[in-house]
Amino acid sequence: MKIGAHVSTSGGVQNAVNNAMAIEAECIQIFASSPRAWAFRPQDSGSVDKFLNEIGNIPVFLHGSYLINLGGDPELLQKSIKSLIDHMNAAYQLKAKGVIFHCGSHKGAGFKAIFDQAVNCLETVLDETPKETLLIIENSAGAGGQIGSQLTEIGQLISKVENPRLTVCIDTQHTIASGYDISKPETLQSFVDEFDREIGAHRLVAVHANDSKTDLGSGKDRHENIGQGYIGDNGFRNILNQELFKEIPFILEVPGVEGNGPDLANINRLKNIREELSITE
Repeated sequence: MKIGAHVSTSGGVQNAVNNAMAIEAECIQIFASSPRAWAFRPQDSGSVDKFLNEIGNIPVFLHGSYLINLGGDPELLQKSIKSLIDHMNAAYQLKAKGVIFHCGSHKGAGFKAIFDQAVNCLETVLDETPKETLLIIENSAGAGGQIGSQLTEIGQLISKVENPRLTVCIDTQHTIASGYDISKPETLQSFVDEFDREIGAHRLVAVHANDSKTDLGSGKDRHENIGQGYIGDNGFRNILNQELFKEIPFILEVPGVEGNGPDLANINRLKNIREELSITE
């Protein structure tokens, strides 16, 4: 299991490497363009070359735009498709594993009502992007009709699309917020069993490791530093010790001790738990 974080690319994607080294990240997630704008800014070729020369064997993931919505109206859906294609092409350029993205919201219409258009969107993106690059659905926290807060919804999309490149990222905070208590051994095992049944264990390719400011089933996307929220150190000890997660990259998206995002202190806290578990084994 590699433990890393989302890191900044401010000033050029090549700067992500130094930012990763500063916090001793073993894997990273980056934005290829502004996550809050539809306009996509292509990567500078010189910056890409520097990034590729310096990143080494550290696994890289891209995070898609926050504006993407598979449950939107036709105009929004087309923008979402274009955005995902742009990000998938950027991921290929940067030799990243793939693009992690939120599915958006059905806005009260219900999952069944937007199912077909969501499937068509995913199929279009996969058909028009490099075959080496994964399209990675992230589970949602559950508020506002969000798509994919329940494993069965993600499983239905994957089953219908039938493409091995359509995979999953589990966000630990979103999982708690959507009602799955993965902090305790018994309920964690129930979650793992449901994941394997509805989606398939082989589809899990990344974990967003975040503690939760809010309680179980809150529906709120509120990340907390490792060990300081609902999950706590014991919860992460259970998670890291679960067979499903043992070979999966863990990417922190926490506020940070000083509020500047993922930092060395949070990464070390998770690494220390990993070390404890390896000693006991």
